[in-house]
Amino acid sequence: MAIYEDDIDILKANLINVPKYWDGKSCVLELKEADYNWRQMEWWAFYFEYKVKNILVDKFTFPGDRYDNVTFDLKGLINWDLKAKAIKSDDHKVILNDKSAMEQSIEKAGYHGEIIALCDVEYNDFDRKFQKWHNELKGGKSRYELERETRTSVSRYRKTKANLTEIVLIIFTKDDLDILSTMKQGRNSNGQPRPEKYMLDLETIDSFENHIIKM
Repeated sequence: MAIYEDDIDILKANLINVPKYWDGKSCVLELKEADYNWRQMEWWAFYFEYKVKNILVDKFTFPGDRYDNVTFDLKGLINWDLKAKAIKSDDHKVILNDKSAMEQSIEKAGYHGEIIALCDVEYNDFDRKFQKWHNELKGGKSRYELERETRTSVSRYRKTKANLTEIVLIIFTKDDLDILSTMKQGRNSNGQPRPEKYMLDLETIDSFENHIIKM
């Protein structure tokens, strides 16, 4: 019996309780009430994190292990990360976590897990009503938004709804890392390069056939 199988059983039994339909305003207000990352533009990804943590709070450890500057989201018998991915026809790649930290996690336990929510999102915000509402709720634009406006006049449309279509559980071993690509992140404000991250192409998901559970 693999070390992670008890984790899988718990996740399969409990993640079915994650809500499937996420309305932007309702979710942001719920996050605000809980004081959980409600100001974030990508509210839907943080909403997924929030709901999973509430469901698993007495079954897993939050957060998981820390390696260098990276702390994983949760830990059972192995470390797990939570990711939310908007389904697009031209983009099948999911950014995972710091390359070195994932390798250390696997070195310690033999495995590392990813919990990936695949979502069908709506950008129905062409008149910017949701964006304006969210900014007013926050008390104005964030520093990030103001800095972005100095670089470009283009403002991204906000996601107003998200439907959870599937949750994918993936277990990585050391050998599995060879299938992943990596992503460079540029440099920090001090000029030092940011650590590389692993990236999963969902088109290659069958390569992990023995380590995938779809819900």
